[in-house]
Order: sequence, then structure tokens, then C-alpha cells
Amino acid sequence: MPLLVQKFGGTSVADSNKILAAARRAIQAHQRGDRVLVVVSARGHTTDELIALAKEITDRPPAREMDMLLSTGEQVSVALMAMAIESLGVPAISFTGAQIGLVTDSYYTKARIKNISSDRMAQALADGKVVIVAGFQGVDENYNITTLGRGGSDTTAVALAAVLGAGACEIYTDVDGVYTTDPRIVPEAGKIARISYDEMLELASLGAGVMHSRSIEFAKKYGVPIHVRSSFSDAPGTWIVGEDDARRLGVAVTGAALAKDEARITILGVPDRPGAVHSIFHRIAKANLVVDMIVQNVGTDGETEVSFTVAKGDLAETLVAAEAAARAAGARGVTHDAEVSKVSVIGLGMRTHTGVATAMFRAIADAGINIQMITTSEIKISILVERSSAVAALRAVHRAFQLDQVHAFPQPDFSPERSTTRAMTLVPLVEVDSGGNGGQGGGTVREQGMEDLVVAGVELDETQGRITLFDVPDRPGYSARVFAAIAEAGVFVDMIVQNVSEDGRTNLSFTVPREAVARAEAAVRPIAGGQVSVEPAMAKLSVIGVGMRTHTGVATRMFGALADLAININLINTSEIRVNVGTDIDTGKAALECLRQAFDLKG
Repeated sequence: MPLLVQKFGGTSVADSNKILAAARRAIQAHQRGDRVLVVVSARGHTTDELIALAKEITDRPPAREMDMLLSTGEQVSVALMAMAIESLGVPAISFTGAQIGLVTDSYYTKARIKNISSDRMAQALADGKVVIVAGFQGVDENYNITTLGRGGSDTTAVALAAVLGAGACEIYTDVDGVYTTDPRIVPEAGKIARISYDEMLELASLGAGVMHSRSIEFAKKYGVPIHVRSSFSDAPGTWIVGEDDARRLGVAVTGAALAKDEARITILGVPDRPGAVHSIFHRIAKANLVVDMIVQNVGTDGETEVSFTVAKGDLAETLVAAEAAARAAGARGVTHDAEVSKVSVIGLGMRTHTGVATAMFRAIADAGINIQMITTSEIKISILVERSSAVAALRAVHRAFQLDQVHAFPQPDFSPERSTTRAMTLVPLVEVDSGGNGGQGGGTVREQGMEDLVVAGVELDETQGRITLFDVPDRPGYSARVFAAIAEAGVFVDMIVQNVSEDGRTNLSFTVPREAVARAEAAVRPIAGGQVSVEPAMAKLSVIGVGMRTHTGVATRMFGALADLAININLINTSEIRVNVGTDIDTGKAALECLRQAFDLKG
């Protein structure tokens, strides 16, 4: 008998009528012949009210007691849901996280799942009951109540679907799916019929509030299909599935996103030598701070600049760590900007479609907006702009890629029946101990925790060359001109790295296939106006995995392993699912081997 997991968010169980409506959805699935497990969040604004109540008592409530307090919201919801289902004539039973043996680590308010005991749930399901589980909570090995942090109920639901081998996990919320961008900002945004785990990870990391990235990491890791849909309608929502199910021929860009409240930190005058970058991020990782964009461009005169972004709320704490790191590394100083935003486009089709960067940069230039930083991955291009220009930039990009026409794409043929016999099998990846101290645990494989960092592999690409344009004018339109010329020359661009300028001028680097380096150089020289540096052959190394951003210290471990071999890094860019660095071509194979050892990967 197939198993379906349904998750109802706080707005879906806000009052008695909504609880009964959610109960009827669960009963409908039960009457179709499915075994049904329901995960619920705290009702409405309960969590906010509990936090406010704690603040009335003390400005600094202990984290352990906050978890004890906040977990009560879900306990109310599960009891009411079980009562509702029973009142409609179907047997039901509710469980807290502790009662199903959902065991986490001991990081209060942001705990990670280590393991789940399925026996009690499986027995109740076998007895024909609808099982209701409290989301967002668990217990540590000492039976202290813990909570999973923002998005925790989504994470609970997907984890239970993985453990029990569910055919699908339905996420019921107050929106009817995932949109090409935030429809509150761009009203013409269209609903996406299907999207891949990697695309959704990138969108979630950019602030797309439909689902939190940790739940998507779980889904990708264990192959759980997710259906995001409205609590208030029966219309199809958005399927979040594997790449083969999500791919749409002829479509380069799936969505655009805005991370509005970002802050940028730049460390000036970093010595351009092996180990300098590692020492900086080692200190930042020890503070357990989550860094987003990391950008390092080619150095000049023995120095380079390293920039990275963090959530604006983390700026003060990050500056303390960054200033200490800069002093230790012998850098000249630290600057920051608290008024920046990140605009990104995401799409599986970017791997095979040329001209995406050109179209994006042209749209930004036509809107009169200046680009401060650029970083890319295989399926994402991100730029940093002034916050005051962010909404205009998002709208311009959305319009440029005609994302308002996404509704014309066919509905997916994916359905949970395709996976109802799927037993939970762990994907053949390597669990890495993130160390608990900024990722400095030595990289040993250990007893598996369900939410541990997973490194899928390390890649070496020796087929590319690099071109750097120095003293680039810091004004709208320059990048658009450069990449339009590259596209006209028929050259495919991989990495693009532009760091922020402190003096009105900056450097822009990009990588192209080796055989196209001469053509690319010829195309950009008439535009450059300044010095052009060409590296005809380089090594690009990538660490790829699940949970790269939400586990601190991944980049640190990578940089540290290279530093130990005295291998200098001359380019860095990052995304949700990979960290890329550029090194000299003659160090590529040695770098590959040392990274395999650092992440305990077989050759």
C-alpha cells in the first residue's frame, strides 16, 4: 500500500475550520487507499507569540528553554489535527518528535537530524491509522527537546518521507506552487510546473520563501519527490524532482530571485600566496557564520581582494571575525556595505545555452544599474547591486528571459504513483564530519547522521583558459558589452568573476575553452581599454555536494587542503551546490588528489 506524507504549514491550521479542511485532505488520501502521515506546524502566529512572551521575561532567554517553549506550538497542532480526523470517522494518532525517536544534535534552536526510529509510526500506519507528527522538533541524545530552526517542519516532513520510503511528500501552504520569481514583486510571475532539486536549492538560498533549503537538501539526498501546493485549492502545484524529470528542452532560465537584505564584506590587500585565503575563512567558519557569495579575482602586485556576502543581520558578528582574520593574514584592511542585494537567474538549461550572461547583463545595463560583483555556477548567475536598485534589476531580468510565459510550458507527467514502490536507499555519496567547529573536524567518515554534509565528488577541469580585464570601468553596461562580444565570437563562457571596486575600477575574469582563448581575447581587446591578462591553460577544481551552504566550513576545508600543498588559488566562486577555485595548470592533478583525501573520497 503506497505511503503519502502531507505537511500543513501554520496558515493551513490557523483555526478550527482550516484544521478540519486539512483533516479532510488527509482522509481523502486515506480513502484512496494510501497510508497517510501528516506533519503539522504550529498554528498561525503561535511561534511569534511564544517568542514575544519569552522576551517579556528576559532579553536573553536560554536557547535550551526556548526550544522547550517553542516545541509546544506543534504539540497543540498535532492533538487538534488528530481530534479532527477522529471526529470525521477515521482513526488517527498524534506524536511529538520525541515520541517517534527523531534524534538530533544538541545545537538548540538550529538542531540537525541524526536519525529517526520508524517502528512506532510504521506500526500505527499498519493498523490503518492516519499518523500525525509534530514538525520542527526532536530530542538530542540526552532527551533534551530541540528545534530545527526556520523551515523545520518542511525538513521534518521530507525526512519522514525518506525514512518511510514515501512515494511523495506534499507540502501544503498558502501559495499554490513555486513561481518564476516573487509575484509580490513581479505580478506577472508564472507558476513553474516542475523544477529540479538543484534549481530549487539555488532559489531557496536566495530567499524564495516557499521552502527552506535544508528540506530540499534532504529531498535531493534521498530522492524524495515534493509537490508544493495550495491548502485552499485542488489545482496542481509545483513538483520538485530529479534532474531528468525537471529538464525542459529549449529553456535556458527557469527562474529569477532576489536576496534583498545582504551585506558585503571585502578584505583588502590579501597577500597573494598559498594559505592566505584559508586563514581568513578558517576564522570565519569557527564563528559558525554562513557565508554566501565568495569572490576572489586574479591578484596584482602580490595582493588580491576577497569579497563575500552574508545576511545583513549577521554583519556585525561577521565583521568582528573578518577584521581579526584580516590582521592574522597580513591584509591591509576590511570594508563593508550593508546596503546591497543579490539578483540571480537559475536554470538547468544554462549548461548548454550560450548568451545567458550577455542577456542578463544587457538587461541590467538597459535599466541603468551598476553591477558590483559577479559570480557564476553551472546553473546560476548572481550579481550584487545597490539595494535601492534591486527590485528594478529583478524585474528587468525577469522580463529579459520572458519568464512571464512559463505558464505555456506543459504540465509534468510526474506523479507519485511512479515512486510508490520506492524504498529508501541512500544515494552513493560520502558523509563527511563537518567537525562541529567550522568544518575543521578532519574530514573523517563517521557514523551516519541523516543531515550530515554530503560531498558527491571533486572535479578537475583542465580544458579551460582564463582572461582577465584589469581596471574595468565601474559603470553600467561594461559587462554587457564584453560578453556580447564574446557571444558574437561564438565562445562559451564558464566561470565569471568580478569583485567589487573600492576606487571606481575593478577586475573582470572569465574562463573559456582553451581552443577559444585567442578568439575571446581578440573579441574583448577593443573594449578593454586597459591591461588584458591571458592564461591559456588553467585548472578549475570543484567540490560538489548537498548542504554546501548550510554547513559552515566547506570552503575552508577546501582552501586549507590546497594551502597544505602550497597551491595558490587565483579565482574563487561559489554556489549552493559547489565551490569552484582556479589554480595554475601544473598543480591541477596534485590539487585534485589532495581534495579527494580532504573529503575522504575514493579516486
